[in-house]
Amino acid sequence: MTMLRTVPGFLALLILAAHFLRAGNLIFLLLVLALLVLIFIRKPWCIRTVQVGLVLGSLEWVWTMWMLILERRMAGLPYLRLSLILGAVALFTALGALSLQTKRSSAA
Repeated sequence: MTMLRTVPGFLALLILAAHFLRAGNLIFLLLVLALLVLIFIRKPWCIRTVQVGLVLGSLEWVWTMWMLILERRMAGLPYLRLSLILGAVALFTALGALSLQTKRSSAA
């Protein structure tokens, strides 16, 4: 796998790590940092593990978006921009998992 294919996944993991750091969730922060190391190991199980982590990260973004939308709706505040931004982040994270998919990683 070329190094260029790992860039979207790497960036998505960095953003996810920042999210968990801001939330004060150190356990998930450490798990994401471990995934950042695994992304550079060229074994199929490592790439598959990172892909699973990115898909779960994408679900975390959707969950966060939903919770923030509920809070803003209850406060009577606009939420469209928030939903567009976090939806784009969730999509980018999911595409980061897809960018790691190669014939070699799908053979495992």
